Amino acid sequence: MLNYQGAVFRPPSEANSLILQATLGCSWNRCTFCAMYREKKFRIRKIDDIKAEVDWVAQNYSAPRKVFLADGDALMAKASFLAELCDYLNATWPNLKRITCYASPQALEVRKVEEMAMLREKKLTQYYLGIESGNWQVLADLDKGVNGDEMIRAALKAHEAGVKLSTMILLGAGGRALSQQHAVDSARVVSAINPRFVSTLVMTPTENTPLYEADMRGEVDHLSPIELAAELREFISHLDVNGCIFRSNHASNYLTLAGTLPKDKADLLEVLDAVLADPSNAEFRPEWMRGL
Repeated sequence: MLNYQGAVFRPPSEANSLILQATLGCSWNRCTFCAMYREKKFRIRKIDDIKAEVDWVAQNYSAPRKVFLADGDALMAKASFLAELCDYLNATWPNLKRITCYASPQALEVRKVEEMAMLREKKLTQYYLGIESGNWQVLADLDKGVNGDEMIRAALKAHEAGVKLSTMILLGAGGRALSQQHAVDSARVVSAINPRFVSTLVMTPTENTPLYEADMRGEVDHLSPIELAAELREFISHLDVNGCIFRSNHASNYLTLAGTLPKDKADLLEVLDAVLADPSNAEFRPEWMRGL
């Protein structure tokens, strides 16, 4: 059976994937806003234990089309370990469409381009990368362990290996003081990376994190929905990407938007301009604006 240890997390797009814990916890585990793996110490699981779980799933369920390798930083495991696991998954389910995982910038720095390309051939074809911000001060406050330029260099290694990237930006992470610069600098980093996917989430204090403790002390500057919409507009307006799928449909978002950039950029900006110009206008008022 699947022997999940602790809470298990996955990206929204992996809702129908088989989730296997290749590693436990996160190798970095210092981001001030993240509570996902605070209770776990990072370690790589025994390959035989994971293979036994794969065998159990194969015997009891229909073949999955996608597999997501949890926990928070599976790419930090040795390439030989990941290759053996991918080979076993492909041997068990020859029609497997893809294998994916979270990837920290630290893991991307460790992995060689040749290793990632080899794993891509074994269907590990997409990583989820939390960029969060492109602004050096915001990244430092979030304790991401890298600056914007280092984030770009790490991500471009994955591109060189032919791996797709699904990236995330945290709206509101800079508070009011850094809102505009956070948006502009984040757009610069995302544009330089040119990921296949970019999503925006709203930074939300979660219990058992330094951010939550700061919020309890009144030190977190929460942006209003209108201010978040203005920040999102600034971010999108400065994006220069090609063939990038944009989403703001995470549960934390107040405003749901979707499109492909640059094709839908003007339409996205038009919607945001209408909201900012008159949030009470019934023609443009989305659900999250009620009561304003």
